[in-house]
Amino acid sequence: MFLSVRHARFTDGHAHGRTTFGPHLRITLLSVTDAVHVPVVGMAGGGQLARMTQQAAIALGVPLRVLAGDPAESAAQVVADVRLGDDRSLPDLLAFAKGCDVVTFDHEHVPGAHIEAVEAAGVPCRPGPEALLNAQDKGVMRERLSALGVPCPAFARVPADDPAGFLAAFAREHGSPFVLKAARGGYDGKGVWVTGDVALAARLQAEGVDLLVEEKVPFRRELAALVARSPYGQGAAYPVVETVQEDGICVEVIAPAPGLSEERSAQAQSLALDVAERLGVTGLLAVELFETADGVLVNELAMRPHNSGHWTIDGSRTSQFEQHLRAVLDLPLGSTEPTAPYTVMANVLGGDDPDVFPRYFHVMAHDPGVKIHLYGKESRPGRKIGHVNVSGSDLSDLRERARHAADFLRWGPAMEGKR
Repeated sequence: MFLSVRHARFTDGHAHGRTTFGPHLRITLLSVTDAVHVPVVGMAGGGQLARMTQQAAIALGVPLRVLAGDPAESAAQVVADVRLGDDRSLPDLLAFAKGCDVVTFDHEHVPGAHIEAVEAAGVPCRPGPEALLNAQDKGVMRERLSALGVPCPAFARVPADDPAGFLAAFAREHGSPFVLKAARGGYDGKGVWVTGDVALAARLQAEGVDLLVEEKVPFRRELAALVARSPYGQGAAYPVVETVQEDGICVEVIAPAPGLSEERSAQAQSLALDVAERLGVTGLLAVELFETADGVLVNELAMRPHNSGHWTIDGSRTSQFEQHLRAVLDLPLGSTEPTAPYTVMANVLGGDDPDVFPRYFHVMAHDPGVKIHLYGKESRPGRKIGHVNVSGSDLSDLRERARHAADFLRWGPAMEGKR
């Protein structure tokens, strides 16, 4: 799905080695003279998302600067312009942003007040602090989306005064077990508790955790709708995908979601584009969804490249990382057309043996059609250290090949019986 908005502003030509471009053409910045300013994109955070954004930046001819906490971080290993510092430190963030034309984010944890200070210093941040708050605080997100009429699970903030009594009343109305969530932080299942224990909230609050409670949704499966929006208002939506979770961690993404009706797919894409516009998102927005018998409900939001979009590196005309750069730079957005009927992404998790390279070599030789992406991260059991993509038309075969490759990279020959 592609929404084109007022393309007339994207004009001109070949001056300075820049190719003529429109919304359906890829952009390649060729040779530029010293008189031409090439915009510098700053990305706060040195994780694998920044690492994969660097690959897209090279192809676009756009300099990427990364603020990393350690030279061993994933992006710091491959990005030429790395500034070491703490992205939660205002002085470090301001020093990093100086000389950037725009700042964006590898994660959602930069304080909103710091982002406001960067913008006050004259450097736009995309997404901006008001939009990003909806990805930083689940309570704010739920309240804002509900006010906009976006379908969400029943929820409430858990008060510090008599949380057990409050949860008991919530359970009587919405059922038990229910879902407790940390309002801030949390990823890959961390910060989420599916429980019927009304006393758990008090114990978590005693540890300083601000809590939200949600109904446990009887969903059919989990979906994700990934969209991009530029400051100018252009929007583009990728095919809706199915995500498969194990122990709170996404292990597989199927693009597009098999068996999803055109009507429901369009509903999810339109919902995500509408949320992006109404929250003022610039860049990527990933909307995690529950598919139910009646439609879709919003689970989570992320305003950055997202695990559910890693398939686009090998399975789409424009990867999510290129699209994010296009969006934050206010360039015309790229085509979201898939390059194959299906692409399956499987996350590679760390296993018992941290030396992945011999297994990497084996997978490449065994199945040359598997695309392997490793993040340069220290391997620890259960940690995401990479992913694989496989594209084609036989979905059952693709899923088997992707899971086999990911499992072998994790376990080696001992993989049998591990699942």
